[in-house]
Amino acid sequence: MTNNGFPEAQVYEVKKIQLRNPIIFAGFVGAGLAGSLAVGYMINKLKMQEIGFMRSKYLPPSTVFIQGTLRHPFRFYANEEGTICAIICEITLRMEGLYAISSEILEWAEEKGSNEIVILDGVASKEAHDNKAFCAAEEDLCRVMADKDINMIPQGFITGIPGGILNECLIRKIRGVTLLVKANPEMPDPLAAATLVEAVNRAYDTNIDTSDLRNQKEQLGQDFKELSDKYAQARKTNSDMYM
Repeated sequence: MTNNGFPEAQVYEVKKIQLRNPIIFAGFVGAGLAGSLAVGYMINKLKMQEIGFMRSKYLPPSTVFIQGTLRHPFRFYANEEGTICAIICEITLRMEGLYAISSEILEWAEEKGSNEIVILDGVASKEAHDNKAFCAAEEDLCRVMADKDINMIPQGFITGIPGGILNECLIRKIRGVTLLVKANPEMPDPLAAATLVEAVNRAYDTNIDTSDLRNQKEQLGQDFKELSDKYAQARKTNSDMYM
């Protein structure tokens, strides 16, 4: 269904890579931009290629440019082997339309044979970052994560696009999990992002070196300050809390 040529939600593929039941990592705009920074770093370190982007009438009419380079704000990637995919969104999303976007992401994931989607995100906290990662998932997976030094969050709720995707996973044949860290609610938080990537390393044997991410705090703060400010503003009017 379209509106003036724009679909409700559609993954538009720009490159064909044979995907082999990929695990999917996703990062969206949240506290400290921890999730989107972590997934962007993984994309770079794993030399993943852009394979598509999300089109939807619900996306704000925005594009993203970093150091002068334009790019679509809601992108899909895959590694050369087709075993890992990544979804990254670098704009804030309105609540309206999240059901359609979440459903389309899961339709695409199931079509590609994926059995698991992992959302990386930050939890707004005024406390200093503690290098700890937490998870929310089905009970058996939480036990596996605990063995990897990733503790279960005892209770809470998840909203926005992460909540929409995880909720959709509950009624589909795809496992949903979120890895969470405490993050600065006002500024980009590369240390929180690095902790997320290190949790992914432990849980999924990705072996990604995080030293570059830990060492580029000032540059990331400059590059992503405007996006972080927009998240902070949105959070004041639309509080999205995990715990």
